[in-house]
Amino acid sequence: MSQMFDTAPDLKPTPFSPRFADQVSEWVDGFGYAAPLAVSTSEAEYKAVREAVGALDFSMLYKVDVEGKGALELVNSLVTRDLRSLAPGRVAYGAVVDEDGMMVDDVTSIVFSPEFVRVTGGTARLEELLRELGGVGIRVSQRREEIGHLCLQGPRSREVLAAVTDDDLSNEAFPYYTYKPRVELAGVPVHLNRLGFTAELGYEIWVDVEHALGVWDALFAVGEPVGLIPVGAIAVMMLRIEAGLIMGDGLEYDSTVSPFECGLGWTIDFEKGPFQGREALLALKESAPTQLVTIRLPTGGDTASGAPLELAGKRVGQVTMSMPSPYTGDTLGLARVTREHAVVGTRPVAVIDDGSIEGEIVRMPVYDPDRIRVRS
Repeated sequence: MSQMFDTAPDLKPTPFSPRFADQVSEWVDGFGYAAPLAVSTSEAEYKAVREAVGALDFSMLYKVDVEGKGALELVNSLVTRDLRSLAPGRVAYGAVVDEDGMMVDDVTSIVFSPEFVRVTGGTARLEELLRELGGVGIRVSQRREEIGHLCLQGPRSREVLAAVTDDDLSNEAFPYYTYKPRVELAGVPVHLNRLGFTAELGYEIWVDVEHALGVWDALFAVGEPVGLIPVGAIAVMMLRIEAGLIMGDGLEYDSTVSPFECGLGWTIDFEKGPFQGREALLALKESAPTQLVTIRLPTGGDTASGAPLELAGKRVGQVTMSMPSPYTGDTLGLARVTREHAVVGTRPVAVIDDGSIEGEIVRMPVYDPDRIRVRS
C-alpha cells in the first residue's frame, strides 16, 4: 500500500485497494477515496467489461441508511421517484433536487421496510439533507466506511458469481434493477444488486469491510480464467459515455442544472404528492433551456471535454465529457445543448484549444440503445 500513499497521500484506500494498489501509477479522487485511473491498461479493462467481466471498485459512493418510524416517508419526500409504489425487491433510480428544482444528486434507493431505507449517491449533501429533514426517532447513518462496494460487470459476470454461490441468479429469479438482501458468496453473506454503470449485464456486491478481501479473492480465483480483471476510471468513463449514463460533480449536472437538462426528467413522479422541489420542477418542465445529448466527433478524445459547441458562430451548448470510443472508433461525448438544437443529425462545432471539430448529435445511447444486454 505504500505506493498509493506516496502517490495519493490525501486520499483514503478502499477495502479492496490492497489487491491492486501496487499495479497503479496514477490515482484520481473518488469522493475522498483513491480510485485508479487504470490498473493494467484502459484498453484491456474496457475490453474485459465488453467481452468478459471486469471488477469496478465503487466503495467511494455514499450509502446513507435511514431507519425508524417514518423512514420511508422521509426519503420519499426527497427523491423524485415514488418509493411507496415499489414492488418488493425492486431498486429505484432517481434524482434529488433542491427547493429550486436544481440537481443535488442522482441516487438509487432500496426500501428494506417502511422503517429502513438505504440511499446511495455521490455527494455528502445527500446525508445532510436527510438529517435536516428527519424528525424525532429517525436515525440517519453514513455506511460507506463499513461497506465494500464491488461491481462485477460484463457478459460473464453471472457465470463468475454462480461459481461461488448456490443462489439462483437466473434472469427470471434475479431480474434487472432488483436486489437480494442476503446471498452467500464463498460462504460470506453479502447484499447483491443487479445493476451497473456500463450497459452490460452486471451486479453490485455490498460486503462488510472485514470480509471484502476474502470475497475479492474468491471471485478472482474463479474469474481470472475467464478474463476477470480490475477496471479503473478511464475505462469506466469510456463505458458510461457509450452507454449514455450520467455523472454529477460538475459534469452532466451541477447545482445550476435541472433533471430535465441531464436526462433525468423521466424519473420525476409528479403524481406521488409533495416532495422537495416539486413546484419548481413543474414550472421548469416545459422551459428547461438545455437537453442532454450524445455527440460524435471524428477526433479529439478527452481534449474535447468541456469544449463549447457552436452553430454558425453562435454558442449552443457544451461538451460535458468526451473520450475515445473503442466501440465507434472515434470520439464520443455527452453534451448539454439548447433544446431547439438537441436533435439527432445536428452538426455543431466543438471549439478546442488547437482548432474546431465538426461533430454530429447521434442517438443516445450509442451502445446497445435498447438496453438489451443489461437485461440478458
